[in-house]
Amino acid sequence: MNTRRVPLHPLQTEWDAGLRGGDPLAFPGYSPPDGESVLTGRAVVPSPGRPEHAYALIEGRFDVMGGSMGAVHGERVVRAFRRATQERLPVVIVSASGGARMQEGMVSLVQMARTATASRAHARAGLLQVAVLRGPTTGGVYASYVSLADVRAAEPGATIGFAGPRVVELTTGERILGDSHTAEFAFRHGLVDALVARTDQARWVEAALGLRLVAAADAAPLGGRRDDISAEGAWGEVLRSRSGPHADAWAVALTESWTELRGADASVRAALATFEGRRVVVVATNRERRPTPAGYRLAQRAIALASRLGLPLVTFVDTPGADPRTAAEAGGAAGEIARAFAAMAELATPSVALVTGEGGSGGALALAFADRLLLLEHAVFSVIAPEGAAAILDRDASTAPARAGDLKPTAADLLAAGIIDGVIQESEAAVRKAIGRALDEAVAGDRTRRFDAATARWLR
Repeated sequence: MNTRRVPLHPLQTEWDAGLRGGDPLAFPGYSPPDGESVLTGRAVVPSPGRPEHAYALIEGRFDVMGGSMGAVHGERVVRAFRRATQERLPVVIVSASGGARMQEGMVSLVQMARTATASRAHARAGLLQVAVLRGPTTGGVYASYVSLADVRAAEPGATIGFAGPRVVELTTGERILGDSHTAEFAFRHGLVDALVARTDQARWVEAALGLRLVAAADAAPLGGRRDDISAEGAWGEVLRSRSGPHADAWAVALTESWTELRGADASVRAALATFEGRRVVVVATNRERRPTPAGYRLAQRAIALASRLGLPLVTFVDTPGADPRTAAEAGGAAGEIARAFAAMAELATPSVALVTGEGGSGGALALAFADRLLLLEHAVFSVIAPEGAAAILDRDASTAPARAGDLKPTAADLLAAGIIDGVIQESEAAVRKAIGRALDEAVAGDRTRRFDAATARWLR
């Protein structure tokens, strides 16, 4: 493990360097360290020719008592969050810790509660928290303020876990197998958002703070829809909607910067992004992977982050519906969809949704419940897929082409019904312009007014 201190950015001012602690347990052989296991202060991101950007730094020092958190460590962290809140600074955490300091007993342990409380107060002020987990990051530090950060990256190969592998093995008798308790394990399970080598960590932090444009790793030119679909009417539009670029490909192509917010699976993607020079939160689907409960939980996290930071939300939707399989049912799919609707309803900032392909059922609408709802010209949105309607009504999937027309799912149908706000030509330039205009015009709360009006038309 690399425990050498490598600063992300120059430290302008160190805070509370003179704070010293005691020996609450009179623990045998313990002497409070002269230095402490955390450094806090005001750091600056150099910006030649522009004003400097500052952030509050909380950096763990593994070289001091294994980075363990005692009273002074906790107090420095609490004071750093409070200063950052007062000065309207984002917080950047660089962690390296073995956990709570056993030599200070419960005085050490209560720092978990204190630092978590300070973290949430900073978050409620609408300020961003970014964490870089170096090795090791374990125990009380990992299970308090580090894991509350909005965006988290881990250093490849770092030990990451609530308890260190040796503690697990010696206290439970269970041997740690494979790559459990590693950065790679945490990344695979959606516990951290990125794996970032130490040489790239400053760049990643700058992108997360919105100070540097870093495109998504999978950014690529958009393709077009299939041009060999000859079916006419609504069924032809359904078939066309199922071709062409995925919604997440549209999201990546239209944004200049992309800091991934990772979930436990790839059924939904989310990011802190930059669209046409403005900071936004993005949520996107991919029609080949129906959203799972974990995907909706990621969407809820992204929606809540947009609301808290005061950022617009843009969603890109293309899914025939939520994952209906047994595992999704066991994972509480219906409840997670409901909570996604609730998160969108409570969103305090303007939102725009673009349906790029097929929108199906509540599983799609939960991500499209936005102040401005737009469809590409060959996209569709329906209460159920035509095949599903045919199976229910006719017990014969072959009637799906006819049932498509009955469902009136086309962009023109939906615009006439007052369900959507606009139909967009399928070109990158037209979509950019339409989303930009929608972001300028949208007002938080329009999402409910539009659907209320569409409903009122059919009440007698």
